[in-house]
Amino acid sequence: MDYKIIPSTCSYCGCGCGVLFQVLDGRLEGTLPMKTHPVNQGKLCIKGWNLHEHVISDKRLKSPMVKKDGQLQEASWDEAIRTTAERLQAIIKEHGPDSVGVLVSAKITNEENYLAQKFARAVVGTNNVDHCARL
Repeated sequence: MDYKIIPSTCSYCGCGCGVLFQVLDGRLEGTLPMKTHPVNQGKLCIKGWNLHEHVISDKRLKSPMVKKDGQLQEASWDEAIRTTAERLQAIIKEHGPDSVGVLVSAKITNEENYLAQKFARAVVGTNNVDHCARL
């Protein structure tokens, strides 16, 4: 039996709480709060406590998917990015930049949220940016 505790950062929101992953025989089994972490000081919200369940879920996508002939099919990252960029450019050309909106997430860091809104405004040319955790 090989048991390890691996320190990490919770990915559920931009707070950056410290977590400890419990790994048994190479499989993620549980999440604990990091008591010495300056952000959460040994506490976790319900999402943080269940972080490992998201990571090991059999419903989690493991590769990009692209719709071909009405069906989602696995694709390479290059193909998925190229397809997305081409479709986004076509929508902007046909309907204008304000036909596009960007919805960012509490599951990414504040820095990644900043980059997403910068992409929306500087690259796409729209102010249509929203966040799932706005109050």
